[in-house]
Amino acid sequence: MSTIAIESPTDVILPEWLNNCLREPSAHSGEADDDRTFHDSNLICRAFQFAYELHEGQYRKSGEPYIAHPVAVAELLRDLGGSPAMIAAGLLHDVVEDTDVTIEEIETRFGQEVRQLVEGVTKLSKINFKSKTEGQAENFRRMFLAMAKDIRVIVVKLADRLHNMRTLQYVPEASRRRSAQETRDIFAPLANRLGIWQIKWELEDLAFKYLDPDAFRHMQQCVSEKRTAREEKLQKATEILRERLQQAGIKCLEISGRPKHLYSIYQKMLRQQKEFHEIYDLAALRIIVETNEECYRALAIVHDAFRPIPGRFKDYIGLPKPNRYQSLHTGVIGLTGRPLEVQIRTLEMHRIAEYGIAAHWKYKETGGSNTGHLTAADEKFTWLRQLLEWQSDLKDAQEYLDSVKDNLFEDDVYVFTPKGDVISLNPGATSVDFAYRIHTEVGNHCAGAKVNGRIVPLSTRLQNGDIVDILTQKNSHPSLDWLNFVRTSTAKYRIKQWYKRSRREENVARGRELLEKELGKTGFDNLLKSEAMHTVAEKCNYHSVEDLLAGLGYGEVTLNLVLNRWREVIKAQQPMTTNTPLLPKESSSTKALRDSHINSSRASDSPIIGVEGLVYHLAGCCTPIPGEAIIGVVTRGRGISIHRQGCQNLESVEYDRLVPVKWNPGAEHTSRPHTYPVNIQIEALDRVGVLKDILSRLSDQGINVRHAQVKTASGQPALMDLGIDIRDRSQLEQVFTQIKKMSDILNIRRVGQIEESVGNQSL
Repeated sequence: MSTIAIESPTDVILPEWLNNCLREPSAHSGEADDDRTFHDSNLICRAFQFAYELHEGQYRKSGEPYIAHPVAVAELLRDLGGSPAMIAAGLLHDVVEDTDVTIEEIETRFGQEVRQLVEGVTKLSKINFKSKTEGQAENFRRMFLAMAKDIRVIVVKLADRLHNMRTLQYVPEASRRRSAQETRDIFAPLANRLGIWQIKWELEDLAFKYLDPDAFRHMQQCVSEKRTAREEKLQKATEILRERLQQAGIKCLEISGRPKHLYSIYQKMLRQQKEFHEIYDLAALRIIVETNEECYRALAIVHDAFRPIPGRFKDYIGLPKPNRYQSLHTGVIGLTGRPLEVQIRTLEMHRIAEYGIAAHWKYKETGGSNTGHLTAADEKFTWLRQLLEWQSDLKDAQEYLDSVKDNLFEDDVYVFTPKGDVISLNPGATSVDFAYRIHTEVGNHCAGAKVNGRIVPLSTRLQNGDIVDILTQKNSHPSLDWLNFVRTSTAKYRIKQWYKRSRREENVARGRELLEKELGKTGFDNLLKSEAMHTVAEKCNYHSVEDLLAGLGYGEVTLNLVLNRWREVIKAQQPMTTNTPLLPKESSSTKALRDSHINSSRASDSPIIGVEGLVYHLAGCCTPIPGEAIIGVVTRGRGISIHRQGCQNLESVEYDRLVPVKWNPGAEHTSRPHTYPVNIQIEALDRVGVLKDILSRLSDQGINVRHAQVKTASGQPALMDLGIDIRDRSQLEQVFTQIKKMSDILNIRRVGQIEESVGNQSL
C-alpha cells in the first residue's frame, strides 16, 4: 500500500480537517477498517493536490488564490456529511471547465464515481440562465433534476453556488443582481425541494441581501435590537420546559431556540401586511426527544405549561409533508403574553429537517438507531449513494427520490435555444418538433439541425440539456416523411397544413373528382360556375368554389356536408332548373324531417336556422358556439343533435342522418342573447390566489362560471377545469386573450373533441 505526503500550501488557509488529511496519511495501519479510512483520505488528498496544481496562478475576484473556492465547496459538502467521492468532486468541480484536463483523465485518476459527479456539475455549469420569467425558472428547476442522474450532482452544485454567494460582494453590481436573482428563483427552491433547509435559508438571505439591500439592512437592524430581550424570554421558557420534561421522565436530547432567517420574516411581513413589531413568532423553541410517543407526551406538557393558541397546532408526524418533513408544531402564549412557536420532533426527524434525504442513508446504515448527538463528527450523514445502490439496499430512499423527480416532470425533455432559453418538449421529440415550437415558419423552412454544435439527422431524439440550432433555407419545405417521427401535435398539424396549402392544384383536382362522382359529369362544369354552387361554397365558409374543392380534396370539409348544403340550396330554388343534376336519394325519415322544417315558419329569435319547429340540443362532445360551422344529426328519440363540423363523432354517422343547419345572426341582437356552455382547462403555476385572479378577470368580462375544479400536486402546475357560459366564438377568443396575459398562466385550451389553435391559444 503506497502512501502520499503533501505539505500544506502557504498561500491559502486550509480547514483543520484537510490539513490533518495532508499531514498524517501514514498514520493509518493496514487493518481492514483503517484500509477504508486510508483509501478515503488518500482520495481526498490526491484530489486536493491535483486541483491545487491545476488552479495555481488563478485568482478569484477577491484576490485570493482560486483553490480557496473548491476547498470551501469541499468543506460545505463535508459539513453536510458528504462521502469522500463527493468531497473529492467538490475539490475538482471546476478543473474540467477552467483547465485543459479532460473528463477521461478525471476517471483515470479518481475513478468512475468521481468522474460522474464532476461531469454532471460541469454540464449544469454551462446552463445559460438568460430568461428570468417565472415559467422559465420552473423549467430550469425541473431540468436540473432531470439532467442529474445522480442527485449528488445537484448537492455539489448547491454548495458551489452557496460559496459563490458568500463572496458575491467582489463581483460587479450587474453580476451580483443576476446571480442573486438566479439563486432566489432556481437554487433556493432546489434546496427546498430536496429538504436541505440549511442551504435554502442561507441562499435566500444572501439573495435578499443583494436584491433588496435597504430592506435587508432594515431587517438586520430590527432583529438585532430585540435579540437580547428575545433570547432572555426563550431561555426562561426553555428552563421551564426542560424541568417539566425531566419530571415526566422524558429524555430531552436537545431544547433550544431557533431564530427565523431574515427573508422568511420579511416575506411574512409582506404576506400578512404587518410591520416588524407586529410579527411575534420571530423564533421558535425546538424540542428533540427519542421516540414518536414522547413527541406527543412532550406536546401535552407544553400545552400544560403554556396556554395553546387555537388553530395553531399542526401534526406533521401523522401527516408528513411531501418531502418527508415530520414534526409537531404548536403555537402557545409565552411568559410575556406574546405568541411562541414550539416544534417537537425526534432526532431522526431533525436530521431529515436539516439535511433532507441524507437522513435516510445514515438512518439505514446505523440499523435504525436514533441515538447520538448531531455535533459528533462520526454521526455525520453519508450523502447520497449511486442510484444502483439505492435500488438494492435503500428502497425507501429510492421511492422518496422517485417521488421528488416525478413531481418535477422528469419525463419532459428540456433543451436550449442558441440564446439560452429553455424549451420543454414531449419525450422523444426531435429537431423538427423544436423548430415548430419556435415558429411555424422556422419549421416550414427547416433544412437541417445542429445539436450541441454537430449536424444531426432531423429524426434524432433530443436529450435533456441539448443546445439546438435550426438551419433554415428559403426554398426548403416540410416533407410528409416528417410525420413518421415528429412527436408533438403542433408539428403534425403544421406539416399537414403546409401540405394542404402547397398541394392546392392536386387537392382541387381531387375535390372535383369526388364531387363529380356524386353529381354526375353531365353539365358539371356549368354547375361549378353557377350561382347555386357559389352559395354552397359560402355556406361551407369558403370564399370561392375553387376554395371549396381544395378543402374537399384535402379533407377539411366532408363530401356529406357539401352535398347537404347543395340540397339546401336547390330546395330553396323553386321550380328547380332543368339542368340541375339529380342527387342521391334521401331516406324517408330525412325527407319527412326536411319537409316539416321547410313548411314551418322561421322564428327570427331562434339561435339555429334549419331546425325551426323541431326538438334539438347542442352536442356535449364538442359544445358548438355561434361563429363556428355546425351540422345537425338526426338522433333516435332526442330530436336533432347540433355538432361542430369536424367533430370526431360525425365520422360514424350515416349520410342520410345529416341535416344542414347554421347559426342565426339575428338571434344575437335579441334583448335576451343566448349563452352556450364551454369547458376550458387552464394550466397555471400553483400559487395562492391564482384561481381567484382568473375568476376576477372572467367576472370583469361578464362571464358566468358554472363550475370550477382545481387539481394540484406537489411541485406541479395547477390544472383548473372551468365551465363557462359564452355568447359566441369571438367572446371566447377575448376570454383566452385576457387570461393568457396573466404571468402565471402556462397554457389554456378548450376541452372537447376538436382543438383549434388561435395564436398561442388552443380553442
